[in-house]
Amino acid sequence: MSEAMKEADLVWRLLRKNISVAQIAGYAVANLVGLSIVMIAVQFYRDADSFISGRTADNSEYITVSKRVGAFGLSDTRFSGSEIDTLRSQPWVADVGQFTASRFNVNAAVDFNGNQMSTALFFESVPDRFLDIVPAFWTFEPGDTEIPIIMSKDYLSLYNFGFAAARGLPTVSEAMIGMVPLRVSVSGNGRQQYFRGRIVGFSSRLNTIAVPEQFMQWANATFGEGDDSSPSRLIVEVSDRGGKDVKDYLESHSLDVGAGMNTSQNRFILSVLVTVVAGIGAVICLLSLFILMLSLHLLMQKNGDKIHSLMLLGYEPRNVAAYYSRLVAMVNIAVFAASSVVMIAVVSLLRTPFAAIGAEASSPLPAIVIGLAVIAAVTTVNLITINRKVRSRFY
Repeated sequence: MSEAMKEADLVWRLLRKNISVAQIAGYAVANLVGLSIVMIAVQFYRDADSFISGRTADNSEYITVSKRVGAFGLSDTRFSGSEIDTLRSQPWVADVGQFTASRFNVNAAVDFNGNQMSTALFFESVPDRFLDIVPAFWTFEPGDTEIPIIMSKDYLSLYNFGFAAARGLPTVSEAMIGMVPLRVSVSGNGRQQYFRGRIVGFSSRLNTIAVPEQFMQWANATFGEGDDSSPSRLIVEVSDRGGKDVKDYLESHSLDVGAGMNTSQNRFILSVLVTVVAGIGAVICLLSLFILMLSLHLLMQKNGDKIHSLMLLGYEPRNVAAYYSRLVAMVNIAVFAASSVVMIAVVSLLRTPFAAIGAEASSPLPAIVIGLAVIAAVTTVNLITINRKVRSRFY
């Protein structure tokens, strides 16, 4: 061991004698709890937002509107061309799309876990630009024997937590149900044809069973009964500048919102809850910082004579502060690593229930980056405090 290393070791032995292990451990535990809460809250928000979000990259929002049904159900619920044009002309409307409903009978059957189930269904289609997911095989040509289907995530939740629970059936994830083959019967206009149905995705934006527009146009022309093509539901892309004007317009024109507005409210509630939880974590981190600052103050008081002696021997304040700085930095690095492990472990436990309701797992990298930023800020404050305390003892 070189003379310099021996000297550094001796100085460190001198300075560490009055360090309270209990106080450092208390700081580390409090910081670990606070930082873990912040990181878990961020990751939870990202995972939950993937399920309820209906916003686009430019902060637009999609809502589904329909006419309000009269007291006896005798009112006309279809939109005319002029009504659609009036809605499209509103300053807060970026785009309007029409739901095209099936005018034929649909029946689907499936063998699942030894049980055969069949039910009548309905199909709708919207222009592809209004989809929140566009699968790779989202197309249909006359002559194809398979129909790609996008289903609402709400339907999967209803099955998992309603139908499956009541019948004692197992819950299923999105990936699992995508592998279940459906036998789809399409009939009408004196014709009937069988197809394979394949669920290729789940939508958090559309509360329907969607099929490609190409299939809907061909099927309505082949099996459809009646020729009324006026839509009864519209999907509206609302720009961020809508606000209260959206609700006022919908109310004045007796329009109901089937999806979208609730999404905004849910996202707002989620944001508030996550902010409160993350704020609690931040407060705990702040309290841990005060614990360390108090510990440093007491340590400087106890080591005052030793630090003064080191000054007389020619040591600079930064040389003495470096010993304490390395200790705190090592503790903070360990806290960050442990917090990351805790966050990943907790999120892993939530993966299964989240997958059951159709929520997609998001990358933990943003939460880790935020945790790194928090611990970097805490460490910076620690180092500044240490240097100031040491300098105050030198001079």
